[in-house]
Amino acid sequence: MNYEFFIAKRIIGSKAYKSSISAPIIKIGIAAIAIGIVVMMIAIATGIGLQQKIRDKVVAFNGHVTITNFDSNNSQESIVPISKDQEFYPEFNTVEGIAHIQAVASKFGIIRTETDFEGVYLKGVGADYNWNYFEAFLLEGKLPDYSGKRNEDILISQYLANRLKLKLNETLQMVFRKDDPVKPPNIITYRIVGIYNSGFQDFDANYLVGDMRHLQRINGWEDDQVGNFEVFIDDYDEIDRKGIEIYQNIPSVLNAETITNKFSSIFDWIQIFDTNIYGIIGIMILVAGINMITALLVLILERTQMIGILKALGSNNWSIRKLFLYNASYLIFLGLLWGNIIGLGLLFAQKYFKLFPLDPSVYYVTEAPVYLSFGYVLGLNVGTLILCLLMLLVPSYIITKISPVKAIRFE
Repeated sequence: MNYEFFIAKRIIGSKAYKSSISAPIIKIGIAAIAIGIVVMMIAIATGIGLQQKIRDKVVAFNGHVTITNFDSNNSQESIVPISKDQEFYPEFNTVEGIAHIQAVASKFGIIRTETDFEGVYLKGVGADYNWNYFEAFLLEGKLPDYSGKRNEDILISQYLANRLKLKLNETLQMVFRKDDPVKPPNIITYRIVGIYNSGFQDFDANYLVGDMRHLQRINGWEDDQVGNFEVFIDDYDEIDRKGIEIYQNIPSVLNAETITNKFSSIFDWIQIFDTNIYGIIGIMILVAGINMITALLVLILERTQMIGILKALGSNNWSIRKLFLYNASYLIFLGLLWGNIIGLGLLFAQKYFKLFPLDPSVYYVTEAPVYLSFGYVLGLNVGTLILCLLMLLVPSYIITKISPVKAIRFE
């Protein structure tokens, strides 16, 4: 029989315990644990969720690694073509962990309507284009199909459609300049077959998606010439290593750049979320631990006579400390229980009902994203329990300083 656990259960179950002087402080301690778990859970879920959402949106428009020509062109426009006749295309077999590779091109043009105009890039894609990401972004219509004959179907963002007062199945004219300024520009009439919203305004405001064969014709390229290649990998955590491997397995005249380098300002910004998460976890555990220390000290003070009697009956100091640690563990478990109920409830509500919107011009998403994983929820609970108990070992040492004679006389 674990008599420390038995006595702790009797103390917890007694009516006097629930109506004692320490009851309000105990409730504050439980509330501190619950609030701490809620805040930590929200910080992790939204922090990781925001990182993944932003990362996926950058990947949707660029792939994980971009293969381009070595040139001094810093714009998004494809200037010098690359031949599709490469060993790494259409299957990148020399590097493991490559999910997909696709050929694309882009060219700057001006959308012209009866009342407005807007300068944007047309991203030309072909039959090999991976539409998986855009399926999640699609609001109206359908995704264009470029596997057959060359066509004028395009995918436009909701941002541009609203700005130019365009709707699904309407047409628009896009004007492309030629390298020779003497020659008249190319004008193509496109039909809107789909409207998407990625929530990433930097891209939504600047890109249409259309048939790459139009750009090949305008630029005077051959059918096997493209602007660049976009490579998708299986594991994002391997992006830096895969970027190096890809660079080492392509011709020396080509360059491979990861999105973490190409959009370093964005990825440096979202990496700050990790620091914020660790800071919040540290502060919440410290606050919860201090509150539990206070509650434990009050419990010890309230049970001083009982401590004296137990010592007089032969209990050692560690045995009595275990008794109070069992008591504190019960309070921590209560706090964890309520914290998980409230925290998971809020996260599921946000995940499915989008209760808290965000400004896409600042956060690149339209609502606070939520990442839910059993692993981090379990780790957070176990970690909080262990750290709080370790913090309680120090104040429980005061029990060793209590004299049985003085404790029994204590009023």
